[in-house]
Formats: sequence, structure tokens, C-alpha cells
Amino acid sequence: MPTPETAPTKPSHFLRQIIEADLASGALAGRHFAGTPGDARQLAQAPLDSARIRTRFPPEPNGYLHIGHAKSICLNFGLAADYGGVCHLRLDDTNPEKEDQEYVEAIRDAVRWLGFDWVSAGVSHEYFASDYFDFMWRAACALIDAGLAYVDEQSPEDMRRNRGTLTQPGVNSPWRDRPAAESRQRFEQMRAGEHAEGSMVLRARVDMASPNLNLRDPALYRIRFAHHHRTGDKWCIYPMYTFAHPIEDALERITHSICTLEFEDQRPFYDWLLQHLAELGLLERPLPRQYEFARLNLSSVLTSKRKLAQLVDEGHVAGWDDPRLPTIAGLRRRGYTPGAIRLFAERIGVSKSDSWIDYSVLEGALRDDLDPVAARAMAVLDPVPLLLTNWDELFGAGHLEPCQAPVHPHQPERGQRQFLLGPKVWIERDDFALDPPKGFFRLYPGGRVRLKYGYVIECTGAEHDPDGKVREVHARVVPDTRSGTPGAAAVKVKGVVTWVGAADGKPAEVRLYDRLFLQDQPDAGGADFLQALNPRSLRVAQAWVEPSLAHAAAGSSFQFERHGYFVADARDHAGGRLVFNRTTGLRDGR
Repeated sequence: MPTPETAPTKPSHFLRQIIEADLASGALAGRHFAGTPGDARQLAQAPLDSARIRTRFPPEPNGYLHIGHAKSICLNFGLAADYGGVCHLRLDDTNPEKEDQEYVEAIRDAVRWLGFDWVSAGVSHEYFASDYFDFMWRAACALIDAGLAYVDEQSPEDMRRNRGTLTQPGVNSPWRDRPAAESRQRFEQMRAGEHAEGSMVLRARVDMASPNLNLRDPALYRIRFAHHHRTGDKWCIYPMYTFAHPIEDALERITHSICTLEFEDQRPFYDWLLQHLAELGLLERPLPRQYEFARLNLSSVLTSKRKLAQLVDEGHVAGWDDPRLPTIAGLRRRGYTPGAIRLFAERIGVSKSDSWIDYSVLEGALRDDLDPVAARAMAVLDPVPLLLTNWDELFGAGHLEPCQAPVHPHQPERGQRQFLLGPKVWIERDDFALDPPKGFFRLYPGGRVRLKYGYVIECTGAEHDPDGKVREVHARVVPDTRSGTPGAAAVKVKGVVTWVGAADGKPAEVRLYDRLFLQDQPDAGGADFLQALNPRSLRVAQAWVEPSLAHAAAGSSFQFERHGYFVADARDHAGGRLVFNRTTGLRDGR
């Protein structure tokens, strides 16, 4: 049972149970850490680690983070916070051809925006795989000298062929039993740039007959003549992820290395490598342990960085922060909040079984997060003018009636919005029907509705263009029915229509975003996901909005009454130009 010191207030899952058991058993006691990563010699002289656990979030800086990464961020940083630990931000930059400083900055920004930080007690725990290149070289040399690694000069095609299959064992490389000194010499030549890309690799000597293909002498280093965004041209050999990842964890004293399920088959090599490097005196015990959980599979969404990059590079979307993308930058610009994403991550939980989560679960978390805080406003997205033909007769020419509405219906302390009602207002085009269907409670000839926060009106007809499109709607004000007055309840109506006054309404561009794909699993079975693109994933409306939105700050969210939640666009809403993005409707529309 967890103690009061360890017990979280959040729902338990198997990772929490593992951590609690480790803390209760003392398995994590006696770890040394000096505040910076180190090898066995450095750590032996360091004080005891003040962090009860250490986790890490280790993205490769080769693209923008997406909603799947957000789940991992919330999990790793959240567990560290809940159990008195520290979570490291590690940039796994071992593939220089695809990595860039732009992505490093985007990753930092995304983690901080979600509400997490890698600074603990004034110490930054941001690290790069490239910080450890010198140690990795030393570790690889030690493996070679101990007969646990060798330089293989087979062609890539021969290596693939000789690896075997799930039912057939692999075939030993003809270079597998070359003398350690010879492999060491070749490895040093590789580092010196004396051999061509693809001509040789360093491999671990494990077991070519293992039923686990990941143990059939995996590659540790390959030759790449590529400029690295941090180390420049210092290196022309780079470690493979399966070699670098466990070493990084050990140097950083990670206690629980949490990965998605696709890394489960690599765990035996993770353990093999760390055990041997510890036996060789390079790494300090206790060693980290790897644990796997099911990755996020979200309907109507692609989370492959390669496919997301294709959408961006081919112009199917307008950049990595396009609000239709599941990138954190895109979700943020769409109007998603850090609280909504954290709530979503908590609701879907953590398990070892793959499953699909419907996109509506994410939207539901967003509504629950926004509803208590989003200011209300009226907006007309498909405007048609409504003329109140008896206005001058009732109130006099030029009169404008001041109206008000709460900023938030459940928070009176936030005050009132102010706007003007006059002889011309804008209403939604579909709020009028010449021949209404059964159950239509809005405007039609002879029908009465209330202009929200204003008067009851009675429709008298409409004017149409030659093609039959409504050009303007006509109605008469029913006297003494203004909202908030004693006569307001004298006339009963079933319909209420939102509106924006022509006198003080503001023109705005409203971008109506919908799901990017028409199918829940657009790339299922290797299908061409581009064929599933939704041609109506973005529609732009020239709208009218109430005057309270005239000074809306970029990035601020609102509930447009009847329509849903919208956000002032972070990029284009500026300089007096009003641009709002639809975040989500008031309820799931699918």
C-alpha cells in the first residue's frame, strides 16, 4: 500500500504501482547524483540523489510535437511531480540529417506551454544526446575490447539478408570473429572519416539465433558525413538510438524509463547493454529499468512525423501550426488549452493494451476546461440583414437601444457586455425560412422570436435576389417586450435568435475548422491518407461580431453563443484585424 507520502490523488495505473513498489522496497535508495549526468567514477564521488525518482521525456528534434507526445509529457513530468522526483527534458539528437534548432525551440515551447518545466531547485535538467557522444565513443571502444562488439563490413543488403526472419535464425557475419584489435582499428578509422557511408558499421555481439530480432547483433554506430546542429563536423559516426538511449538513461540516473509499446522488444538489448557497461566499470548501479505503455491512437488523426511533414511540405496545410494538425502548436493555435490536454491525458489513462480513442473525448475535455472560463459573445457567421420596420415609429429616428449581457452567465463578478440594438441588425441566414419545416422556432412570415437580450419581434417577410437567395429579412418590434423589463414575459415565444447590431458590430474573419480527414483511421492498412483529406476542413466566413470582441487579445478564447468555442488567432489577429478560429462546437457534431 502506498504511504501518505507517496499516494497520488489521481487514478492509479500499473506505472504508479511499479513506482510505489520500488519506493516502498527501497530499490531506488543509494543512488548518487551530483546534479549533472556522470559515469561510474563521477557518480561514485557524488552525494545521494535528492530526487526520489527520475523520469525523462526524450523527443528527437526532427519535427514538431503532437498530441501523442503530449500524453507522454503529461505522464513523465506528472509522475515525477507526484512522487517527489525530477523529469528531464532530453533532446535525442543522434540523427543529424533530420534535426534542426527550430525543432529544439518548438519542443521547449510546447513542454512549457503544457505547464511543465525541467528546472528543479534551480538546476536545469535539459540534456542532449550529443552531450554524451564522447562517453558513447568510450563505451563502444570498451565493448570492442571486451569482445562484445565488432566492426562489420558486409553490405547493407547482406546484413538485412543474413539477419534472418521471425522463423529462421540469422547467419553470422564473416567479420563477427575478427580480432578485437582489428575491430578497434577499423572503428578508429571510421571516426577519422577514412571509410565511406554504408561501408561498415559497429555491431554488438549478442546472438544471431535469438528469437528476438533486436538481439541479432544490432548496429551500434554508422558512418554519416553530416553536419550536426550542435557538434558541427566533429563527428562523422553517430550512435544508433538503441545504443544511445539506454546510455543516456544511465548517465542521467533515470529510474523509470517509460516508452511506448513498440520499444518492448528492444528492452532485452537495453538491459544487455547496461549490464555489460556496468560490469566494465563504466556505469553506476542501480541501473535504470524500461517500462512500456500503449501509445495514443486518436481517431481522425495522424501522428506520424513523416506523414505530418508530408502534409506540411506539400502544402496540404499551412505549416506545422495549422489548426487542423494534431501538433501541439496546431492545437494551441486552434484554441486548445494546456488544462484541456492535461485533463484529456488523465481521462484516457495509461495501459499496456492498444486501443483507439475517439476524437470527441479530446473535444469533451476542451469544453469542460473552457466552459467555466470562456467569456461569452454573440457572432453572426453567415450574416443576412434584419430590418426592424417599425423601429423609428416606436423609438424615433436615430435611436439606438443600449443592451447588455453577462460576460459569463455563472460569474456575475465579471460584469456585463454592452452593445446597441437599432433598426438594422445582422442575423444568421439559416435563422429565417420562407417555408419552415415542422419544429422550426426561428423567423418565418408571421412567426415571433426574441432577439436575445432585446425585444420580441414578429417576422413580416423577406426580400430575395433573382436567384431566390434571401437579401434581407423584415420584422416588426413587439412593444414593451424588452428583456429584463416587467413586460418581457407578457409575450411567450419558443425561439431566441442571436444577433449583432449594425450600429456597433465589428467585421471579422472567422475560420471554421473541421477534422482534417474524413475517416477515423486515414492510413489504415497502408492506405494513401491523402485520399481521405476533408475538402471542407477549412471554410472562411466573413462574419460580424459584437463590439466586446473589438479588443480581444490574440490567443484569448470565447464562447460564441449558439456556435461553440472560438479563439482569437495567435498569428493573424492583430493591428485591428479580427480573426477567430473555431476551436470546437458546443457538442460533438459527429
